[in-house]
Amino acid sequence: MRPHLRTPARASAYILVCFLVVATTFAMGYVTRAVNAPAIRDAPQFAVFWEAWNLVDQNFYGNKPDETTRAHGAIKGSLSTLDDPYTVFVEPRQRDREQEELRGSFGGIGVMVGRTSDGRIILTPVADRPAAKAGILAGDELIAVDGLSITAETPFDDVLAAVRGKVGTAVQLTVRRQGSSQPLTIEVRRAEIVTPSVSWELEAPDVGYVKLSIFNERTNDELKQAIQELHKQGATSFVIDLRNNGGGLLSAAIDVASQFLEDGVVMYERKSNGTEKAYPVRDSGALLEDPIAALMNSGTASASEIVAGAIQDHRRGSLIGTKTFGKASVQLLFDLSDGSSLHVTNAHWLTPDRHEIHGVGLTPDIEVEITDQDRQDQRDTQRERAVAYLRQQRQATPMSSTGN
Repeated sequence: MRPHLRTPARASAYILVCFLVVATTFAMGYVTRAVNAPAIRDAPQFAVFWEAWNLVDQNFYGNKPDETTRAHGAIKGSLSTLDDPYTVFVEPRQRDREQEELRGSFGGIGVMVGRTSDGRIILTPVADRPAAKAGILAGDELIAVDGLSITAETPFDDVLAAVRGKVGTAVQLTVRRQGSSQPLTIEVRRAEIVTPSVSWELEAPDVGYVKLSIFNERTNDELKQAIQELHKQGATSFVIDLRNNGGGLLSAAIDVASQFLEDGVVMYERKSNGTEKAYPVRDSGALLEDPIAALMNSGTASASEIVAGAIQDHRRGSLIGTKTFGKASVQLLFDLSDGSSLHVTNAHWLTPDRHEIHGVGLTPDIEVEITDQDRQDQRDTQRERAVAYLRQQRQATPMSSTGN
């Protein structure tokens, strides 16, 4: 934020990027909040900047970037002086992707797009999505979009941007198909493509497994649906998988943690001046009594650490796996006038017991490493340990009875 789960990519000349699953911009785990940008203030110190660029304009031998590229480069260079990897500038195209991921949906046609080692763009349609219904076949080579030629030099992001667009609009794809002597032009009407952030399945007759991949606007509703469906299937305890979840929206993290907690605080936000803000549990959760175990690893960061920290401090369940990433800073998100955005670190968050996580991470209650041999054997020993833990919890819980 499936029914599909993420696995480590295998080395291949054929790189697949799915239009159904947006490549995450939360590799380091942003927790974001949208706010209005402040007014720009003139600074006389910037006179030397323009002085330098005028000299470049007058004297540089070679191709100079356009003004937009220069401006973006200047912003990135200025931010690097802050020495904070989470205060970043995001260019418009990447910002569009970021917004799509946080919404959990976008206007697209439902295909997987791959680039071969020689630069060709290969399409694989997803069943029952617009591209498949329009006649796109697996293996079709994309050579033009709306008449614009696609070559080996065309940036991959440009290809994705050309195919995506407003829901309900049409796009013309020109493809080269094996066995056809002439290229084919096929019109596809864009639809809303939903990118699930939660997947689930019944792990054992009484154990439900729920995987959260990101925290976006849809995550809380998807989690409630997962819990409801698994309860119907007989689940009485749950594995909550937060591994390789790099974060997302702060509000989604609070909502998700609230599904497991009856009351109290989910987290504290601490500003640089020492002031704190408490984020209490919201409403009544859907999973307040059944035993839970949360899986985590070094890819568990930011919003997912908020949830894991709340579970641990409230003694709601055990954390199983390896130490988390340790990204506990909050970024304010400013949308800029040209469609780009600015993420500015504004605070750190603390667990309900006020543990500092930033740069430290969370330590699991039960440490379980996945070895190279486990991977070769395709064994998920952390998941297995979580199921065993939940069964032990059930066996240790005394049964109540009444006598006549």
